[in-house]
Amino acid sequence: MSYSQETSLILDSPRGKDYTSANQPLYYSSTYHQEVLGGAADYDYARSGNPNRSLLEEKLANLEGGNHGFAFSSGIAAITAVFMTLKAGDHVILPDDVYGGTYRLTERIFRRFGIDFTTVDQTDLGAIARAVQPNTQLIYVETPSNPLFKVTDISGVSQIAKDNDVLLAVDNTFMTPLGQSPFKHGADIVIHSATKFLSGHSDLIAGAVIVNCPKLAEDIYLIQNGTGSGLGVYDAWTLTKNLKTLAVRFNQSVTNAEKVCRFLKQHPAVATVYYPADSDIHVKQAVNGGAVIGFRLADETQAQTFVDNVTLLLVSVSLGGVETILSHPATMSHAAIPELVRRQRGITQGLFRLSVGLENAEELILDLQQALETTINRQRNNKKKQYVSQCYTNQ
Repeated sequence: MSYSQETSLILDSPRGKDYTSANQPLYYSSTYHQEVLGGAADYDYARSGNPNRSLLEEKLANLEGGNHGFAFSSGIAAITAVFMTLKAGDHVILPDDVYGGTYRLTERIFRRFGIDFTTVDQTDLGAIARAVQPNTQLIYVETPSNPLFKVTDISGVSQIAKDNDVLLAVDNTFMTPLGQSPFKHGADIVIHSATKFLSGHSDLIAGAVIVNCPKLAEDIYLIQNGTGSGLGVYDAWTLTKNLKTLAVRFNQSVTNAEKVCRFLKQHPAVATVYYPADSDIHVKQAVNGGAVIGFRLADETQAQTFVDNVTLLLVSVSLGGVETILSHPATMSHAAIPELVRRQRGITQGLFRLSVGLENAEELILDLQQALETTINRQRNNKKKQYVSQCYTNQ
């Protein structure tokens, strides 16, 4: 057998082969055969595009009802791509309790390049309108916001954006396309941390941008390709597979979250519960309240005690997984924000964010109940010790 014959047995055909399979094959290739020099080819180099990412991007666009989808290496990479469509001298309006990673990105990176940012309470349409400047190019919305679950009227902001020839971007991570459709309310850009509900298994990091405008699509693709921030082949393949169960996962998590929310609202150890369905505006623009809840302990000094006593919950960053995840924004998602700013925005030690998963809701409630009861007992014991100590001091 000749060397060339041996090699042909070892190497796959450069053109590959298609099969009618339930799952798309994993195209683990950095480069692709080109029939005609200089001619158009579906794929040439995997950074610029590959079959796995293309299928995923088509599905992402269809889910949001958009025309063009783009998959990125992370949620923050997706947000970065949107901001990179701007230029020095442009101005952006952000929510005042914007995600900590976005705060870090805008304050410590994009300001270096001459892009200006203003944060406002986006529940106040008047405040948004007053924040518009001659150089404003983008209004960036999180609704519900993270972690205080403020609700922004997407249609109202869309009108402000149109009146001022400004683009509107909506982060739809919390609600998913199944719970809220920003394009129907006038958004120009929809963003996701696909790490969360879209993937749902805490097994990959990904981001998504969906647009309708062909020019915007060209700009986003230029950044995706030019910066090499597109999602890798294996993660694109995995996320495409995970999307098949999105509706089952999300709807069950919402059902569980509604039960957990009712419990938290009546427990004396909880001072405040933040849930989007309590907002009339949210009810008008969304199908349900979602599967993520915010709550604040009545005694904020007992935050660590509460965490020490939960047993079923995964205490961690992130959300949207099949497992229930308890997060502490002040030390996790919003740790990048200076402490003084966090306090001003209500992101204090007693604030928690709960992403409700697929476990039995009654078991989750029992776990939360025993952990919350521990904080009450610890608080009572501390008060008793303080009283006894004060009595000895007075003597």
